Amino acid sequence: MFSGRTSQCPIFLSIIRRAKSSENKCSRCLLVPKQISDYTPVFPKVLCNQRFYSNHDREPLTKMATSVETDIRLPKHTNRLIDSKSPYLLQHAHNPVDWYPWSEEAFEKARKEDKLIFLSVGYSTCHWCHVMERESFENEDIAKVMNEHFVNIKVDREERPDVDKVYMTFVQACSGSGGWPMSVFLKPDLKPVSGGTYYPPEDKYGRRGFKSELLKWVKEWKNNKSHWTRIGESVTEVIKNATIFEVPMSENLISGMVPGEECWQLCMEQLADHYEPTYGGFGLAPKFPQPGNLVFLFHAYARNPTDKKCGSLKDMGLHTLNMMARGGIHDHVAQGFARYSTDMKWHVPHFEKMLYDQAQLAVVYSTAFLITQQPLYREVVTDILTYVSRDLSHKEGGFYSAEDADSLPTVDSKEKKEGAFCVWTHREIGELLDQPVAADGSVKLAQLFSYHYNVKPGGNVDPAQDPHKELTGQNVLMIVKSEAQTAAEFKLDESTVRTQLATARQILYEARQKRPRPHLDDKILTSWNGLMISGFAKAAEALQSEDYTERAVRAAKFAKTHLYVSGTNTLLRSCYTAKDGGVAQISSPIEGFLDDYAFLIQGLLDLYESCLDAQWLEWAEQLQTRQDEL
Repeated sequence: MFSGRTSQCPIFLSIIRRAKSSENKCSRCLLVPKQISDYTPVFPKVLCNQRFYSNHDREPLTKMATSVETDIRLPKHTNRLIDSKSPYLLQHAHNPVDWYPWSEEAFEKARKEDKLIFLSVGYSTCHWCHVMERESFENEDIAKVMNEHFVNIKVDREERPDVDKVYMTFVQACSGSGGWPMSVFLKPDLKPVSGGTYYPPEDKYGRRGFKSELLKWVKEWKNNKSHWTRIGESVTEVIKNATIFEVPMSENLISGMVPGEECWQLCMEQLADHYEPTYGGFGLAPKFPQPGNLVFLFHAYARNPTDKKCGSLKDMGLHTLNMMARGGIHDHVAQGFARYSTDMKWHVPHFEKMLYDQAQLAVVYSTAFLITQQPLYREVVTDILTYVSRDLSHKEGGFYSAEDADSLPTVDSKEKKEGAFCVWTHREIGELLDQPVAADGSVKLAQLFSYHYNVKPGGNVDPAQDPHKELTGQNVLMIVKSEAQTAAEFKLDESTVRTQLATARQILYEARQKRPRPHLDDKILTSWNGLMISGFAKAAEALQSEDYTERAVRAAKFAKTHLYVSGTNTLLRSCYTAKDGGVAQISSPIEGFLDDYAFLIQGLLDLYESCLDAQWLEWAEQLQTRQDEL
């Protein structure tokens, strides 16, 4: 009954499986189960898009609606990306664009037809990647131009950091900045001639639109091919000089790489110069956690803890951690940290949550706890690892990559909004927390919570941080009062405030679980799993937790089973979550890159220090030998 790539669509197969096993209708896909032969090829194109797959597959059958819907259609378009396992590529599998994965098939087509290549690089939880897809790649007119005049290639930057690095170097050299989605025009020999990041669909705000950019390059390639061929050659030399270097090997190489006192002093001075003292962190807005800088500050302090200058470095690190823990970048309801803050106060985040941020922040907060023994840092470490264990963990022990910033505000919504899963209106808080705190009923939990977390009737997001007005009237929770201040305001003791705030957070967590979840990128990357092994291992040492050690061991065993080829002592870049919840691999697995070796080796060394099991030290040595050969 169904044929071609459409019948292979993971969400289509998932829906059919659910249809066979339920007498109700899925409220998202609008399928009414009868006999399988009764199905008309039916479901809305936008709902079939793979970006909804992880959400759909996690939705309980108990949430399915009972109304009848008969006008359901199969997706209008299906391209070669449907055969991929990358969540990002699958998100684009039903675009009208004739996408190819990074492959010899695409390169050969470009050479044979003498067409420019349009290369689009991104990742599945990238907000602006979603915007460009919605505006341009789902636009039939723009897709027609792309298909007629270009060979179009999609790359998941997390799968192919090598491809991303080469062309990002080019884009940054041309424009002085970079980001995702990355959009690059290549000659058939893969040499770049032009590039940028996000393009709006049409000309506006003084910027060339994507359609205009496409038509410009159609004309340029037709009329000035020889010129752009020469440009491509010269650009290639620039990229080579920027990305390829040789290290002279000698017996003194390792000792020569150890940073001397001059290097330490230079780093300390530069970080101090860029430190923002009011809210912590480095630079202004947007503000990233930069855990590597914070770890350096603590290491610099540990070299000479009695030195006043080193003590100030420790204080910079601790102040930054304190402000991040209080800020909206920290998810106070469902744990974990967002990617970065759009403002300098750590208040309004870009809401995506990345595994590598959780991993590195777990290490730096564990380090802060070792230095100070302050309960706050223990609580934050526990918070991060609770989130990772609950929401970013494969059942066999590996770690997923990320959760998206965007989600549907309600199950009936048609368009996703950034932060919809995480924010609250004043009215929602009032209704959900409408219960007394004081014995005489004079204080409501909503009042207490709103005072502590800065919940406002009109929302607490500065319009300057919300250019698309997606957060109008919404509140991003941020701790603005200490427990002592809140207790004094409502004439309560601090222990009561602490207990009541925890109760409120649990109520909000349960309410949030009823919202449509953001997309989960369930790809499992070796490098980021290595970082997370370090996160659990370091936390296990700092907090004396056998559970965290065991979690790190499970992840290491997962990596050795699914991300390692023992016969050749070679790491693989990634593996994937199968439709049945197991582990899947592509037919030609991508071999690991240097960051896969470096971060997993570090994770294994940290794990060995945590549990003293020699097998992890031995495997780290084997991987180091292999890395030295690369």
